[in-house]
Amino acid sequence: MSPELSPTHNPAHVRHGSSIGQPLTRRDGVFKVTGQARFAADNHPAGLLHAVLAVSSIARGRVTSLDVAAAKAHPGVVEVMTPANRPPLALDPDAKTNPFAFRIDVLQSDRVRYANQPIAVVIAESLEAATEGAALLAPHYETEPARVGLDAGDSFAPAAVGVGNPAQVRHGDVEAGLAAATHRVDATYETAAQYHNAMEPHAIVAQWDGDRLILDTPSQGMAIAQGRLGELLGISPDKIHIRSPFLGGGFGSKGLINGPQVLGVLAARLVGRPVKLVLRREHMYGPVGHRSPSRQRLRLGAAGDGLLTAIDHHARIASSSFDDFYEPAADASHTLYASPAIATTHEAVRLDTGTPLFMRAPGEATGSLALESAIDEAAHACGLDPLAFRLKNYAEVEPTSGKPFSSKALRECYAQGAERFGWSRRPLAPRQMRDDHGFLVGWGVGTATFPALMFAAEARAVITADGSGTVEIGAHDMGQGAWTALAQIAADGLGLDLDQLTFKSGSSDLPDAGIAGGSAHTATAGTAIHNAGAAAIAKLAELATTDARSPLYGAGNAGVIARDGRLVRRDDDQRGESYADILGRAGLAQVEARGTGVPDPAAQANYAMHAHGAVFAEVKVDPELGQIRVSRVVGAFAAGRVINPRLAQSQLLGGMIWGVSFALHEEAIADRRSGRILNANLGEYHVPVNADVPSLEALMVEEHDPHVNALGIKGVGEIGITGSAGAVANAVWHATGVRVRRFPIRIDDLVVAS
Repeated sequence: MSPELSPTHNPAHVRHGSSIGQPLTRRDGVFKVTGQARFAADNHPAGLLHAVLAVSSIARGRVTSLDVAAAKAHPGVVEVMTPANRPPLALDPDAKTNPFAFRIDVLQSDRVRYANQPIAVVIAESLEAATEGAALLAPHYETEPARVGLDAGDSFAPAAVGVGNPAQVRHGDVEAGLAAATHRVDATYETAAQYHNAMEPHAIVAQWDGDRLILDTPSQGMAIAQGRLGELLGISPDKIHIRSPFLGGGFGSKGLINGPQVLGVLAARLVGRPVKLVLRREHMYGPVGHRSPSRQRLRLGAAGDGLLTAIDHHARIASSSFDDFYEPAADASHTLYASPAIATTHEAVRLDTGTPLFMRAPGEATGSLALESAIDEAAHACGLDPLAFRLKNYAEVEPTSGKPFSSKALRECYAQGAERFGWSRRPLAPRQMRDDHGFLVGWGVGTATFPALMFAAEARAVITADGSGTVEIGAHDMGQGAWTALAQIAADGLGLDLDQLTFKSGSSDLPDAGIAGGSAHTATAGTAIHNAGAAAIAKLAELATTDARSPLYGAGNAGVIARDGRLVRRDDDQRGESYADILGRAGLAQVEARGTGVPDPAAQANYAMHAHGAVFAEVKVDPELGQIRVSRVVGAFAAGRVINPRLAQSQLLGGMIWGVSFALHEEAIADRRSGRILNANLGEYHVPVNADVPSLEALMVEEHDPHVNALGIKGVGEIGITGSAGAVANAVWHATGVRVRRFPIRIDDLVVAS
């Protein structure tokens, strides 16, 4: 049965008319606070077995032996899956069939390519037995030296960065611009590797029914997952049913099928019973993606009046030894600041890690931290206020392409954010402010930007004889509130009160919603839903306007509008009739229609499409201990049409918190001898808690964009992290006078420097 949120599960009543723009509470909130929300690992089909991964403790080499006999002899253990008995696959898991088919480790050999790589799967009657069985495998290895860190090997120029982005972009003569500059900045910034740490770890419950496969697993892209699994298993994707009604966070790591999920499927095939496999927290540091470390050199030139003459952004990033994903960090410099010369280049090294993959604002988060720090340094070199410097170099068109922006309310973001923060009281020089306790106080600003993306999706809309509606789409809610925002779009498209709508989502047997990534899900799925609703209303209007018995007769489809479960004439809203009356007279139980959402190629060719924002941060630093506290963060963001302000604000706040984390907390530390991540847990891999971010405020600046899509939506999932880390870093400099260029900023960076 497809998961759904029906009218009886919607506690928030809205006024008649459009619900778009209203700050409704989450429709799935009651499920979650009452424990009714069923996540993947909450499923327990009859005959369920538990699977546990045995993972490598080395980063490079091969497994020479496993004590399979000892593990199988343990009470409760049913089977041990190794390269020797793993069921066959129809496709080499190292094959690259499309840009999103990343290589995975599914026991295809004894080779070890990174620490925490799966090397066996123990299947047992209980989780405890499987865990104990995995410990009894006692693997032995033939070890090779691990390549760790950005200086571990020779670098090379990747063919592309991100997904098909050019690794080098040049506009104008950078060297000439630097030579002509009155003021120059040449600085190198380093960022640490980061790992996804969603509350819900990756999990799968797999059960075979003949040649059909039923999966409960968190997914940000069910149709993509069906296709990938189908080619690996040699079965038609339509024989794979994925249920993913609730995700406990994803941040990009659940966008693509990974090795552990495939191993859960193969384990179920091996034993002929349903199998549940849930990653332990430490197992997530390897096979499910992460954010690459970076070393970024920024060279900026500015004339005497503060106008930029050149931007040169070079990034050194890393990928795994066996696959290609390169964080497009330098691409952050393409769009923000007007300069007659801009160059962005990348080089890469191969490390013995799992493959870095998509992680919230991939490229933009990493690159904007370096860029915004360098822009601050340039402002200081010119003797200008950092905000004034940014406004002086405001880009009226996209600098590298020359395209006009589809819309850009960044000036308004600067103005509203600065006013709310009190930026006008900021002294120009550092170390000028202290609080009542003697702590140094600093204020910093960072500019936020993220592309307004859109993918392809399909939705189905139905209007039934009782006047209610149903909208179906295989969308994904990983905590961002998609079930609520998309339902608001669905109700608006059908001209219904939200209480009259049943919204079905979270299952692969529903129309393909594309992928929930790139801050594009609401725009993509929402456009498909909107168009499906419009098509259903058009069918209903055809029935009414061609029926002589209807008060709408002769109006034509374009002459009626849908409102409050009725069609009314555009030229006389007193003349109309209900959906139920129209269908009843026609003798129909329902009308239904499908709609698609696809990007407009002409708009994409002619306009640069981005969301923008400005983030202002206040930090307090103990002058003796060097301890940093972020005391205030204010962000102002323009992201087109906002479907639900409450949910959008939540996303923006979450992104800003991650920016604080980027600047001050997150760092995966690898043992340079073994390649293992030493802090692969939430106790030592630091993320902010409430005490770390006491005051947050996100302002939403009004912006109308007629070009990005029919609904004017840009997306807010990732823009909040861009600019935020730079604002914190710049505030630390303003408080202390110490410019730290290695992130996260450590206490010793300040104490030693001072």
